[in-house]
Amino acid sequence: MNIEPNLCRVEDALEIIVGKWKPIILLHLLKNGTMRFSDLKRSIPNITQKMLTKNLRELENEDIIERFVYPQVPPKVEYSITEYGKELEPLLHAMHKWGVKHALHKQQYKFI
Repeated sequence: MNIEPNLCRVEDALEIIVGKWKPIILLHLLKNGTMRFSDLKRSIPNITQKMLTKNLRELENEDIIERFVYPQVPPKVEYSITEYGKELEPLLHAMHKWGVKHALHKQQYKFI
């Protein structure tokens, strides 16, 4: 690996996707495409409405997802991953794969 530690930008990347909910939100949008707010909330039952809103806004501010509001009553809001955000897919899959491997490793060596 040819990354100079003093010039490393991993912290910048982690700042955008780190947290309990952001990877889960992103994986749902990658798998399902465009989703309404209520569908996202239903897909992630343990997240509060406030936390879902906060995470969606943060991802939107980084151009990872886009929000579309339909001019109707009651309001209909949909979220989808941007082309730029789709670049995170291999990273999220690699993190998932390593997470599965690490969970098995911990089980095998009883580090739990």
